Order: sequence, then structure tokens, then C-alpha cells
Amino acid sequence: MLLTKKQDITEVFRSHLEMAINSLLATELTEFLDYEKYDRIGFNSGNSRNGSYSRTLHTEYGDLTLQIPRDRNGEFKQQTVAPYKRSNDTLEETVIHLFKKGITMSEIANLIEKMYGHHYTPQTISNMTKAVTETVEAFNKRPLHDRYVCVYLDATYIAVRRDTVSKEAVYIAVGIREDGSKEVLAYTIAPTESAYNWKELLEELKDRGVEDVLLFVSDGLKGMADAVFTVFPKAKYQVCLVHVARNIMHKVRVEDRKEVCEDFKTIHQAKEAEAAKKALETFCEKWGKSYKKVTQGLLENPYFLTFYQFPKAIW
Repeated sequence: MLLTKKQDITEVFRSHLEMAINSLLATELTEFLDYEKYDRIGFNSGNSRNGSYSRTLHTEYGDLTLQIPRDRNGEFKQQTVAPYKRSNDTLEETVIHLFKKGITMSEIANLIEKMYGHHYTPQTISNMTKAVTETVEAFNKRPLHDRYVCVYLDATYIAVRRDTVSKEAVYIAVGIREDGSKEVLAYTIAPTESAYNWKELLEELKDRGVEDVLLFVSDGLKGMADAVFTVFPKAKYQVCLVHVARNIMHKVRVEDRKEVCEDFKTIHQAKEAEAAKKALETFCEKWGKSYKKVTQGLLENPYFLTFYQFPKAIW
């Protein structure tokens, strides 16, 4: 299930990159022709649209299927994607940055102006950024379902270009509905990951219609459980066991890692809650003397085995 969540996150980046770049391409042609797609003035302009052709752009998030627009006179030369170039890292960084929560028009214009150079006037850049931001704002403001069985909360770090390029945290919430379908609920960017920022994102989910979540799952970020319970007091919270396992591996000797990992699995793969508690006791008795902080951390974590309170289908 964690692997599926990671795939969902990658797909949302890929799909929005594809959407944004195609939107820029279409707007670029509109600006070049100086009339909207169905505007009758185009019939008398001496030039017009002439369909498009498909092209694939390879990115770290997957292949993007782009529709490169054409004009009747063959005069239009798009600038969004370099001719014959199959990948563009700068474009990825720039377009992803457009999705930052609360991004201003002037900041977007500044970024795109670096991409387009002298090819377009400031008004043209403004028109193009507006076309993209309207789509992004519609996604960020769309109503959500009132009930989710589970919501995964996780942050991943990506390179963001401002004055310089640096890694920033992308906060992502993925919800699973009662029918098992998944939905990326919200995402935003901040310089670092913090429980305060997660609380803001959770409040946004509530404002957009989410009333009831049975279970939240996230890493062991300090203050995360409190942030969840403040906004959704009836929800349950489960710490991500993959993150727990990784933290344990960092705290044990290399020669012990395989055995510790196998013993750890007996806890969260037990057939029932009581068996899991006994497996935890066995684990702590075996490794307590060698790795006291590891075993103590597990015993003191109240959100380690929350998932056993739900039906096996959710496990």
C-alpha cells in the first residue's frame, strides 16, 4: 500500500506537468495568433490554427504526451519545449514551482520570463501564467468527499528554483475512499517539513468538505499526531511502519540489521493484536540490552499498532 501511495504521488506530478505544459503550448499559440480559439476574428487574420502533433517528453516523473500546436502558415515556433529535445530539467523545476500554494503572479512571471527570454512581452507572459494558474487554483479549491477510510500524509523533497536551486518539502495528502479508490486531496510546498504546516493542510481539507477520516498514516514527525487530532479529533493515527523500520536500521549495527528487520516484521505481521503485543515483548527482550533506545521507542509509541483496531481488509 505504501508503494502504491508513492506511485500516486509520482503520477500527480506527471499528470500536472503534462497538463501545465500543454496549457502553456495552447496559450502560446493563442498569443501568437492574437485571437482566441473560437473567435471569428481568426477567419480574417490571414493565419489560423492547423491542429497539432503529438510528442513525448521524458521527465523524472514519467513520459509526458504533449500536443504541439501548429498554425496554417507554418510561422509559429513554440518556445515551451526546445525543438527535438526530449527532456528539460529546468522546465520541470519551473512548472512544479507554479503549483506552490499562494504563489503570486509576479513570481510566476519572473520564472517564465527566464524561460522565454525576449520572445514575449510582459502582457503575453501574464496571459500565459493566468491560463495555468486558473487550472491549478481549480484543482486546489475543488470540493472533496466528506468521508475517507484512510488518508496518507507524507512529504518528499524536490529541487525548487528560486534565485537559486534548493530542496524544499512537498506536502502531499492521498485519500482512500470506501470503495478503495484513491485521490490526491491536496499538496503544497514549504521550505521544510513541520507539524504546523501539516495542520494548515488538514484545516484546508476540512474547509473543502472532509468531515470524517477513520485513519491517518504518516511518519513519526514530532507533533504530527497532535496536529491530526486538533483538526479531526475522532480520527485514529498510525505511524508509518516503513519509516519506523528505517529508523531502527539506522540505530543498529550492520551485522545485526537483517535479523533485527526479520524480528521486527513478526510484530506488525501478526495475525491479531494480542499476538502483535507478544511479538513486541519478545523483540524487546531479545534486543533490549543491545539497543535500549530502539526497544524503548517502540514500547513508548502509542501509535505503533493502531491498525489492529480495524478490520483485516484495512491492514
